Amino acid sequence: MPERQILATSGGMVLDERGRWRLGPLLRHALALSGAKRPKLCFVPTASGDSDTVISLCYGAVAGEEVDASHLSLFTMPNLEHPGAHLLAQDVIWVGGGSVANLLALWRVHGLETAFGEAWEKGVVLGGVSAGSICWHVGGTTDSFGPRLRAVDNGLSLLPYGNGVHYDAEAERRPLLQKLVGAGTLPLSFATDNGVGLHYVGTELVEAVTEREGQMAWRIEADQAGTVAETAIEPRLLA
Repeated sequence: MPERQILATSGGMVLDERGRWRLGPLLRHALALSGAKRPKLCFVPTASGDSDTVISLCYGAVAGEEVDASHLSLFTMPNLEHPGAHLLAQDVIWVGGGSVANLLALWRVHGLETAFGEAWEKGVVLGGVSAGSICWHVGGTTDSFGPRLRAVDNGLSLLPYGNGVHYDAEAERRPLLQKLVGAGTLPLSFATDNGVGLHYVGTELVEAVTEREGQMAWRIEADQAGTVAETAIEPRLLA
């Protein structure tokens, strides 16, 4: 039976000296987890509104790499005849950042929540950054609804946890996630500083990894009285 793997991150692409996107250590790690010699990688830019600029940057990032890249767009109609079948044929699916609320709504309109679950069960590595991290969990904190962060709690729930992204980079992220866990709005949660990823096998967190020294992952949980404890998780530095 294939392993079900998710790499949920606050990173993935890096900028080169000319400001172009390149595959960063986190995204390369997702490709390595697939075990494929020449991985089939599908970019899913739903959260950015299927931005043509983002799509172009993604293809530029894999230029010259041993990767067979494709993308799935939903605006103004799906660019593929059978999106679900395409997802099932991949080695890695990488979901970009943006609006997680809009991403989840569109996926459900097109019936893709089932396709992502089937791909995961088949052994396709699911990964992504920011919205592309929260989506696999029960929910997390998001600016999808406006400039003030709010909760989103209708994620795909392949992972039975809450998720915090950009935990060190945006001041409201940490206190809001702790508040949501303490109130029971979100369950036990895992969070990532920028540059950090969470590697799950099945629904178990097996390790945190990072492309930046000094960054951390975090476990946030509440007891029956609603008292919240935050525990640091030391990530492994990727080459």
